[in-house]
Amino acid sequence: MIATLLIANRGEIACRIIRTARALGITTVAVYSDADAAAQHVLMADKAVHIGPAPARASYLDFDKVLAAARDSGADAIHPGYGFLSENAAFAEACAKAGIIFVGPPPAAIRAMGLKDEAKALLLEAGVPVVTGYHGARQEADLLRAKAYEIGYPVLIKAVAGGGGKGMRRVDKAVDFDEALAAARREAASAFGDERVLVEKFVTSPRHIEVQVFADSHGNAVYLFERDCSVQRRHQKVVEEAPAPGMTEGLRARMGAAGVAAAKAVGYSGAGTVEFIVDGSKPLGDDTPFYFMEMNTRLQVEHPVTEAITGVDLVAWQLAVAAGEPLPATQEDLAIDGHAVEVRLYAEDPESGFLPSTGLLEALDFPEAEGVRIDSGVVEGDVVSPFYDPMIAKVITHGANRDDALDLMSAALGETRVAGPKTNLGVLLRIVGDDVFRSGRFDTSFLDAWGAERFGLSKGGTEMAAAAGLIGLIEAICDESDDARDGAGALSPSPWAARDGFVLGERVPTRYRLSVDGEATELAVDWSQGAPRVLSETGGDDEAEVSIVLPGLPADGAYVLINGIQRHVRLAERDIAHADGGAGDALARAPMHGKVVSILVSEGDAIEVGQTLAVVEAMKMEHSVKARVHGTVARVAASAGEQVAQGALLVEIAPPEDAGEA
Repeated sequence: MIATLLIANRGEIACRIIRTARALGITTVAVYSDADAAAQHVLMADKAVHIGPAPARASYLDFDKVLAAARDSGADAIHPGYGFLSENAAFAEACAKAGIIFVGPPPAAIRAMGLKDEAKALLLEAGVPVVTGYHGARQEADLLRAKAYEIGYPVLIKAVAGGGGKGMRRVDKAVDFDEALAAARREAASAFGDERVLVEKFVTSPRHIEVQVFADSHGNAVYLFERDCSVQRRHQKVVEEAPAPGMTEGLRARMGAAGVAAAKAVGYSGAGTVEFIVDGSKPLGDDTPFYFMEMNTRLQVEHPVTEAITGVDLVAWQLAVAAGEPLPATQEDLAIDGHAVEVRLYAEDPESGFLPSTGLLEALDFPEAEGVRIDSGVVEGDVVSPFYDPMIAKVITHGANRDDALDLMSAALGETRVAGPKTNLGVLLRIVGDDVFRSGRFDTSFLDAWGAERFGLSKGGTEMAAAAGLIGLIEAICDESDDARDGAGALSPSPWAARDGFVLGERVPTRYRLSVDGEATELAVDWSQGAPRVLSETGGDDEAEVSIVLPGLPADGAYVLINGIQRHVRLAERDIAHADGGAGDALARAPMHGKVVSILVSEGDAIEVGQTLAVVEAMKMEHSVKARVHGTVARVAASAGEQVAQGALLVEIAPPEDAGEA
């Protein structure tokens, strides 16, 4: 049995592994970079070892530092999680050389499945069906073009190494082949250091169905049924579920047997996933054709749905098999119980092409309910950094059937509150409630045709967000005065307490200038009934779910969530005093950790609201920092090329002497 386990990973997967190890009585060791000193996996583990600066190559991907941490902490095993070192045969060999158990397959199995061309040739010999294509070693463009013509369009160009959709291009016409090949090669070389590709027939209406396999060092192997991962965006999985909708017992048995054959063909041991492409143009049947795509020689992100329907703790199985024990169950012992769905909640901005978003998690709250599981590596108050994958959490639901699981997911997402970085929460709500998705008749192109309107990303919610945010901010501002509220807790109608447009004999509406995600707008507030009421010309959506998060001082603004879509509402100018006297709006700060690309103003420059002051780059994305007040640049506190932390002061603006009232 393993006594001390080092987890060579971070975030939600490190936390998930620690939970199982703790339940088994195993001492856990976390490793962390400079960026993760206060991360949840560090706080959860029994021990923690610092292994370097924030960039992954200087910390989590450094063999020597990880192995030194294992030796120094007395670890007798290393679990690599997924990503980072999980599919690195050289690291597995280094562990063996150091006398440390690698919780994963043998290095030879990792290598055999690491290159798609060699893996497909191997599995073709083992009788596993493979998509028609060219998997050879020659890489001349003329040859690849000729092979594509022989295969017949459409074809798929795929990188030989790696995964995650990188180095992959669909080509529908011969005239587009050369450009697609060049792009795939560039991406593959950048991501994997290997520009080689293969060319395959593109299966129309493809469904991505994968089989969870498990093997031990005693010759035993089983499959723990299948997962459907067809809901993807740019080849990245968005929703996963188990079992696959419409799966028949005959097809399940055929795919499971093929998965086990693939594992045995490479002498596999541990948890693995064999991914298949299935023709989804018709309902699934016992004789539906399927084709091997690739094998992931590690635990998958979506493994919780398999755990939910089987009752198996896959990490516990991994640790047992790594310690030399036989599989805890036979194929006959395994059965499917109900249906499970998983979605990935990411810090990303759907309105900016789903680019990663970073920053302080001002709010993070998930529902607690039977059948709902949350796997997360962050809590409210943590920072989503620009250095690693921006996953906030995985939300998993388990019900008696697919409809129950999806209803539970819709409810769970509807009760989730997350604010600070932009997220895909609203998009996930739209997907799980979509009629086509609910029908189970979809393939990997399901999201391709979705535009901003269907994703729920239209700007129609701007006025609703502005109104909700404004009322929240007014109440927060009035809260700062001891006499601003009566005993019942409502806003006091007293004209002396309410800082509105009161004049003798009447209260006139007060107009407020606001910014909603940096866009200027203006709303009027009526005080005639005592409490503030926004005068709206368009009205609101009575069915919308609206939540308001006030992170701190009114100067920080309010985060308004409408059906999961976040808007940041700020008062641009107002005559209401608050704790920092308006200084918060006059201080332009870095929205996240990153590099200052440019400073676009100089001391003494006149500034208008909405003017771009600086550009900060993080996660290969540029962010414009805009002025929230007008005035004059009093100080420039950063320079181009400088690395800055989130919240670092960039530019200070002095207000003009004749600033108008709100």
